[in-house]
Amino acid sequence: MSTFKFEAGAVFPSITKSDLGGNSRDLSKPLDGKDWQMLVVYRGRHCPLCSRFLNELNTYKSRLADLNIDLVAVSADSKEQLESHITKLEVSFPLFYGLSVEEMKSLGVYISHPRSEKETDHPFAEPGLFVINESGTLQVVDISNNPFVRPDLEKLVSGLEWIRNHDYPIRGTYSYS
Repeated sequence: MSTFKFEAGAVFPSITKSDLGGNSRDLSKPLDGKDWQMLVVYRGRHCPLCSRFLNELNTYKSRLADLNIDLVAVSADSKEQLESHITKLEVSFPLFYGLSVEEMKSLGVYISHPRSEKETDHPFAEPGLFVINESGTLQVVDISNNPFVRPDLEKLVSGLEWIRNHDYPIRGTYSYS
């Protein structure tokens, strides 16, 4: 079995998804005058750890905005599943739905099958977090194969403050070839 893994500094793929308002958007492109984008891939409404993470992430939205970083999140859930989930969330950043298996593969995230119909009715992405810089390249990546391992948001945002304020380079660019 082989999986795709982004190289640090690689061009981030264009993935267009819709929100509950019917607005479509390229998730790799920041809006509202921001020059960087943070894309969070979450498992879906069936995951209470995802709900907790998204709610906690919302408390960092203003600090990310101060760093000129736009924030969005996406899952493989259907529109109906997102409509149900959003009632349990306290987030003020855009949430998108309908991430396909092919799109998950293009992001290099781990993909799981549901354990039962009680969990969900489709393959879903395990957690991933991508920070895309003004050049459209991957500045920071964090992926996990399970819901229990995610970045500490205080350390992540503090690190992004350091990166933005000190022109810190993309790390992990050593090539094996």
